[in-house]
Amino acid sequence: MDFLELEGIEGLRWSWNSWPTTKSEATSLVIPLSIMCTPLALMESSELPVLEYEPLICITCGAILNPYARVDYQSKIWHCPFCHHKNRFPKSYAGIGENNLPAELFPTYSAVEYQYQYSNLGGGHGLSSSSSSSNLSTSADSKAGPAFVFVVDLCTPEDELRALKNELLHVISQLPENALLGLVSFDSMVRVHDLGFADCNRAVLFQGHRDLTSTQIQQFLQFPSMKQPYLGKTSIVQKQGFLLAVSECEFIVTTVIEEMRSSGMVARGHRPLRATGTAISVAVGLIEGFMVRTGSRVMVFTSGPTTVGPGIVVESDCSYSIRNHRDLINGHAPFFDKSCSFYKKITQRLCDASIVLDLFACSLDQVGAAELKSPVERSGGFMMLGELFESEQFRKCLRHLFKCDNNGNLKMCFDASIEVVTTNDVKICGALGPCVSLRKRNILVSDNEIGEGSTNAWKLCSLTNKTCVAFFFEVNDNQKVEPGSAFFVQFITRYRYGATGIRRRVTTVARRWVGKNSPEISAGFDQEAAATVMGRLAIDRAERHFVRDVIRWVDDNLIRFASQFGDYIQEDPSSFRLSSNFSLYPQFMYYLRRSQFINVFNSSPDETAFFRLMLNREGVVGSMIMIQPTLFQYSFDGPPIPVLLDICSVCPDVILLFDSYFYVVIHYGTKVAQWRKLGYHKDPNHENFRKLLEAPELDADQLIVERMPVPKLIRCDQHSSQARFLLAKLNPSVTHNSTYTDGSEIIFTDDVSLKVFMDHLQELAVQG
Repeated sequence: MDFLELEGIEGLRWSWNSWPTTKSEATSLVIPLSIMCTPLALMESSELPVLEYEPLICITCGAILNPYARVDYQSKIWHCPFCHHKNRFPKSYAGIGENNLPAELFPTYSAVEYQYQYSNLGGGHGLSSSSSSSNLSTSADSKAGPAFVFVVDLCTPEDELRALKNELLHVISQLPENALLGLVSFDSMVRVHDLGFADCNRAVLFQGHRDLTSTQIQQFLQFPSMKQPYLGKTSIVQKQGFLLAVSECEFIVTTVIEEMRSSGMVARGHRPLRATGTAISVAVGLIEGFMVRTGSRVMVFTSGPTTVGPGIVVESDCSYSIRNHRDLINGHAPFFDKSCSFYKKITQRLCDASIVLDLFACSLDQVGAAELKSPVERSGGFMMLGELFESEQFRKCLRHLFKCDNNGNLKMCFDASIEVVTTNDVKICGALGPCVSLRKRNILVSDNEIGEGSTNAWKLCSLTNKTCVAFFFEVNDNQKVEPGSAFFVQFITRYRYGATGIRRRVTTVARRWVGKNSPEISAGFDQEAAATVMGRLAIDRAERHFVRDVIRWVDDNLIRFASQFGDYIQEDPSSFRLSSNFSLYPQFMYYLRRSQFINVFNSSPDETAFFRLMLNREGVVGSMIMIQPTLFQYSFDGPPIPVLLDICSVCPDVILLFDSYFYVVIHYGTKVAQWRKLGYHKDPNHENFRKLLEAPELDADQLIVERMPVPKLIRCDQHSSQARFLLAKLNPSVTHNSTYTDGSEIIFTDDVSLKVFMDHLQELAVQG
């Protein structure tokens, strides 16, 4: 079964493509019944039908008409495959027949997209929660674009600030004229700039140490009260200049940004006074006050940790060091819990108002990304941890975010929701990914919560064509299931896209129930999807448990899995075998337990937060590169070939291209490095050597070009200090403790090798 080909059609990867008929049998599979769903995977596919009318919805279960519905053409009735309710076709479907099918009934279309303008919206089709309703008219909404509030850290050094300002000005010049724009700058004070006042640079100032509510922020900004005026008195609505269309404020905002200056000198032995938490809260309050319905982003650009006010990370005095993992474990991070509590409140405000929070942090030290992880992740925001605003990495990331399609619409999807509809024999346990529960329950929502549970609908403030959510299910034992019968799952994704209004993507798929010990179960096991699902479950546990407990949980599940699906004679480890459908899974778990997602050694809390955030939203292919990186060898013997992620692959006369998703390493063997230093590649007589050096460079560029955030490219020679980025990920099959090395490269480590790991697994699995 080609799982990649199936994903190209459905946008889904199933851990098990055939499901057992009872809950107990499903539990014995060890890996949960789960689906990795990339809702907009086919966004740019020409094969995806786009229908410019509203879908037909089953009045009983809410499922949408799909190819699995049984249609009675004579009486113009369709039978819902989920609840078996009979629904009538409207008059617009009067001409329907076996030879005249609408696109949503075509058997070849597992996914269709409905696109309709704001003017076509009726009641009940809005995506926003109750707190994000608008006081603007529908016609005004259709004209307005998304809103962007730039939050700029003035504690950034002058040369860095100059580079940041240049990029912001470039982005503003590329924005659609109907996009709304706001500007907030901060140091120890927070300034909300009035972009409607042309006479001078006017701003409202907030003290950085204050924790203000949304209402207080709007009062300080002199927003009109939402209360009804007294009888006989008219309400005076003043035009606010804090959030204006680009066409109205481009000159003023350009002037304000150009006039921004760094806050200046900092007292010796102290960090700059930086009120990032208050600045974010004020920016969110600004958008809440305008009740933007067309999507909005708060984009934070900072160069250091918060040192004053809510969300504080560390004291300004440099004698206090910034928290590390040991401090968090031992309770020696005095501000961490309080700051996380503050940002959880921000998270709720973001989700209620469908606001996305993005973090662009360029600093050689930590900035507080661990505290900010919750609002960024749950709002679907973008996080970049870099070193300099002058870097190519920052420039590419920011410009990629503001790419436009052929019609001039920003490639941004806002205010999305995903609803899952299943047949009565399947229950929904929850979801893991950049989403929040909408607490919408029905009889098919399980009491067994996994991640964001107790619901069959989730909200995502932002979506991209790579956003991936893991959904978890269980068998409903209240329904008698017959092996060989089919069950259905439907994903209904609603989102706003540019000026095209609301779109609704409907993906409907079917799979079969199978009997106990059926060979179809093993044939339908997707090892990569299963490893990705277990990776998400592991990092979810890591937020609440110690690392050693998470590793023990991973190991226990792997032992149960090997014992369940291995072929062996009890108490005889040498007899243990795994079929090809399962053989790679233990190897994936070996690299997962060694990865930076679980093993936080040599990572800061900020880096760990970033790594886990990325794994929790990336699809199966990208996640597998994070868990088990790829390694290619380039030599004179032929074209590049994939080689084992093992220290034995390091040789003096080859070049290795290593991809771990977050960084790409080009590693030159000692002989190749020596030839390069002697300039052989410049000699026309050594044309093959020049081509050998060029090949990994070209392939590395291809890896980097579409990946966001842009991975760091590292070029290193064998035995150089930078080679550690490669060596740290390799299987230590040969170490300083090995008896026979045969002249091979060795790794100085006490970690067990993959072979030792597998030997121990076999011993434990055959114990019964």
